[in-house]
Amino acid sequence: MLPLVALVGRPNVGKSTLFNAFTRTRDALVHDQPGVTRDRNYGVCRLNEDHPFLVVDTGGIAGEEEGLAGATARQARAAAAEADLILFVVDAREGPMDDEILSWLRKLARPTLLLINKIDGMNEDTVRSEFARYGFGEMLTVSAAHRQGLDDLLDEVVERLPEEGTTETLDTDPNRIRIAFVGRPNVGKSTLVNRLLGEERMIASEVPGTTRDSIAVDMERDGREYRLIDTAGLRRKARVEEVVEKFSVIKTLQAIEQCQVAVLMLDASEGVTDQDASVLGAVLDAGRALVVAINKWDGLTDYQREQAEALVSRKLGFVPWAEVVRISAKHGSGLRELFRCIHAAHASATHEFSTSEVNKALEVAYETNPPPAIRGHVSKLRYVHPGGSNPPTFIVHGTRLKDLPESYKRYLENFFRKRFKLVGTPVQFIFREGVNPYEGKKNVLTERQVKRKRRLIKHVKGK
Repeated sequence: MLPLVALVGRPNVGKSTLFNAFTRTRDALVHDQPGVTRDRNYGVCRLNEDHPFLVVDTGGIAGEEEGLAGATARQARAAAAEADLILFVVDAREGPMDDEILSWLRKLARPTLLLINKIDGMNEDTVRSEFARYGFGEMLTVSAAHRQGLDDLLDEVVERLPEEGTTETLDTDPNRIRIAFVGRPNVGKSTLVNRLLGEERMIASEVPGTTRDSIAVDMERDGREYRLIDTAGLRRKARVEEVVEKFSVIKTLQAIEQCQVAVLMLDASEGVTDQDASVLGAVLDAGRALVVAINKWDGLTDYQREQAEALVSRKLGFVPWAEVVRISAKHGSGLRELFRCIHAAHASATHEFSTSEVNKALEVAYETNPPPAIRGHVSKLRYVHPGGSNPPTFIVHGTRLKDLPESYKRYLENFFRKRFKLVGTPVQFIFREGVNPYEGKKNVLTERQVKRKRRLIKHVKGK
């Protein structure tokens, strides 16, 4: 377990920029707009190879206790309470305006280091004198955006941290199932993650667009390990206007690429909307295993449930292989069935096929239903071999495969699905034709062949 460093302070003082500098990533959204960060975001700092440590980026504490600002402040306080060292980040350009946060930190009584950010272009002695009334024996000045003073900061942090911490880091176990919860805004993704974790780990609110970062959390359930990724809600491109929201969309698309199973969450009271179709398209483009979870199912009448079932069946008819489960993230109903579907989709998406079994399947499929003749010629499927997993990919070799109808390709996909019991995952076929080594080459006759050809022509004409 690694020691934990928490970055706390007012909104827009540079905590996320400092987090990215520590972790050498772009995991935290950075923008001039205050209040971009809301949930806790953990990362590992390995700038000092001998003493790595965890860093947690928190939302700004604005002094409000209601609404999103209050929820963000509670997340920041929870991160500070479990930290081995708190970096109290202040803005050098705005001066000492953090008295309320300072009072709370003193009551918390955790090791704290005052960090004055945005020092570039300013007189450090003047800035230090302004913050001297905070009573810290030592103050560090940095510019996170320009990486000024980070080496001294790193040395000071390592010196103050214990050898061992109490916080577990995200591991790299390949057997851990990576699940991304995706959907449009306000369908209950954060509520579901909190229900699974049994704590208020994510900020859940009725305000659409509450989640902005993609937050990953490890979890163990019934002896199996998972990585849950809560993502920002996706909207249609025409409605995405704010720069921050565009960054959130990028983070969500990256989370879809990195996951193994995507859980598409729908609102039972609204059915399948154009925004849901947009999210589903992103999952299909990435080729990820898919489970459709209809949330808020408990609040519907029998008639509304029948209408919702019919709408989902009609709108999602083009992905019949995706399993649909009805849940209530708020009350926790349907979660066992949800994980059953996730396990089935994950097993199908990551299954490793042998060349012999897929060739046998192709042979049976070919004999059962041969390809139709196109312009008097029939496509020949010679052999097939596995081409990868997540999604399962099969590479078919043969001749005249360019003329293979789409209907026959769908037949092969459905045949393989049924034979290998693949559920919850797309199946990809790649068709490759053999190359004719003499294509485009002219057969040049030798002088002797030319003479023999002339004699033969002369002989035939003579007869």
